[in-house]
Amino acid sequence: MSSRGGQNVSERDEAYAAYEGPDEGAPDRSGQAEAFDAIGGRYDEAFPHKEGQVTAVSRLLAELPPGSRVLDVGCGTGIPTARQLVDAGHAVLGVDLSEGMLELARTNVPEAEFQQRDLATLRVSGPDGLGHFDGITCFFTLLMLPRSEIPYALRQFHQLLKPGGVLAMSMVEADLDDAEIPFMSHFIRVSGFLREELSQVVREAGFEITDEDLLSYAPSRADAPPEHQLFLNCRRT
Repeated sequence: MSSRGGQNVSERDEAYAAYEGPDEGAPDRSGQAEAFDAIGGRYDEAFPHKEGQVTAVSRLLAELPPGSRVLDVGCGTGIPTARQLVDAGHAVLGVDLSEGMLELARTNVPEAEFQQRDLATLRVSGPDGLGHFDGITCFFTLLMLPRSEIPYALRQFHQLLKPGGVLAMSMVEADLDDAEIPFMSHFIRVSGFLREELSQVVREAGFEITDEDLLSYAPSRADAPPEHQLFLNCRRT
């Protein structure tokens, strides 16, 4: 049995399954939000080519009924995903931790609705309940969580989706857990999985993987390192 960080695979899986969300409110991710507030529009300058993301959304669009309701988790500036979804005739709710990013998104995609929310607080019902969605997109947002929170977030997505609803998501392939890294002149904390491990985590959260791509990506800025990007299209089972 393999191990990572002194914890064998069985113990790790039990820890993932045991996590049931924050005890009270959202975790303190103010440092992450402040970093992306400062980065703002420079993010799209560093990552101008998003073919993998556009392709994953195109696959999702092919599965959505007309006039669907779609949740864009970690919407960033709204480009390209919220813009792509709205242009296809769907109602979009974008959520993000960074108010700076949301200000850009509201300018870039005024037809969509945007809220400042931590994905750990997303619920179907209750005082801040969002209801159900036909589709969810989540590009490079789960990697901002500790590994133990990622399966929980995916289970929340499962609850937010209608039966048969579809999910398009991506992460950077990496063997990391809540590691601090330099990113565009700031420090952020990131996690990642290797490809087979991520697929397992997604399936265990109740999703069928219908398409999967692994792309090599070289950002246009030297302070954003090259990466391997994993794109998954999934269906709620």
